[in-house]
Amino acid sequence: MEQLNLTVKLASKSRVIASSGPFQIELMEHVGEEDHPQLIEISRHLSKEFGQAAVLTRTTIQKYFNKQGSLPFIARYRGEIIGYIIGVPLEELSTEPWARTDENFDKANTLYTYAFVVISKFKGNGYAKILKRVYLSWAKKRDDIRYITGHVKESISAKFTGDIKIISRVDNWQGTGKTFEYYQRDLGPKPENKYKNNPPLVENV
Repeated sequence: MEQLNLTVKLASKSRVIASSGPFQIELMEHVGEEDHPQLIEISRHLSKEFGQAAVLTRTTIQKYFNKQGSLPFIARYRGEIIGYIIGVPLEELSTEPWARTDENFDKANTLYTYAFVVISKFKGNGYAKILKRVYLSWAKKRDDIRYITGHVKESISAKFTGDIKIISRVDNWQGTGKTFEYYQRDLGPKPENKYKNNPPLVENV
C-alpha cells in the first residue's frame, strides 16, 4: 500500500507529441495527483452517453493511465486539460465477458479504446480529430499492436475510415438503454519503421 501511495503522489510526466498554437497533445508517461481532478471532471462528460462506469476515479486512473502497455494521451489548451484518449491492452478487461470472447484475447496484439472525450466547448474545431489521429498513429508505430477495438453507439463506426468490422452488438450498454457496437480496426501489417529507435517527439498539426 505504501508503494502505491508513493506512485500516486509522483508528479505527472509527459512528452509533447503534437502542437498547434495554444493546443497541444501529450503522451502521458505517468499521471500524478495534480491532474486527477481535471481528468475526473472531464470524464463526467462521458456519463450521459456511456453510463456512470465511464467516470474516472483515482483507482481507474492508476489502473489504466499508469498501466504498462497502455497508450494514454491528453489534450491541453493553454495549459488546461480539455480531453483525453486512452488505449489499454485488451487483456486488462478480463472481467468483461465480451473481452474474453474476442478472438485476439490473450494474444497481446489489441488495444481497447477505454475512453475518448473532448469537452463540449472545444468540439467542432478539429481538436478531437487531431487527438484521435495522434492516438492511431502511435498505435501503428507499436510493433506489438495489430488491432484497436472499442464500443461506440450503433452506426457510429460506419463513419470511421480504415479497415473496420463490427464484432458484436450490446443492447442497453452500461444501463444507458442504447445499443452499442463492439468494433475492431485492423491497423494492417507493420511496415519497416524508420523511426523505431528514434521516433520524432513533436508533430506540428
